[in-house]
Amino acid sequence: MRISAHGIRADLPAGWDGRISRRPGGQAVLQAATFRLPLEDGDFATVATSTMPADGVVVVILEYDRELAGSGLFAAPGPPDALAAADFSSATMLRRIPGQAGVQRFFSHDGRAFGLYAVIGSRADAGALAARATALLRTLRLS
Repeated sequence: MRISAHGIRADLPAGWDGRISRRPGGQAVLQAATFRLPLEDGDFATVATSTMPADGVVVVILEYDRELAGSGLFAAPGPPDALAAADFSSATMLRRIPGQAGVQRFFSHDGRAFGLYAVIGSRADAGALAARATALLRTLRLS
């Protein structure tokens, strides 16, 4: 299923749930998961990650203020098109939940600043779960 809004497009792999919305400041946010997303959640999908199964994956693409594009934390071009098991760590979790691991990457694309936040439900299966996140990222298009 393809989702598209606010200059973000992604083709959700079979079994994924996702949405694209705007934050109060006007920036776009994509939230996608290998399980049903809760109806209400924060930008970083903290409700979803607190209830996700061990074989779950959550991917968030969050837009930041345009003035940040191309500088500092957002200097790298993007978006990233692949994640590896070694990219995930419990240290990058917004909320540390036993067994889970996350990754954050910041980047710019076409004058817009973005952050990627991905969480996997089990470090023990990090390779397979990172591959599932990568499958989604490879369909991501920003305009």
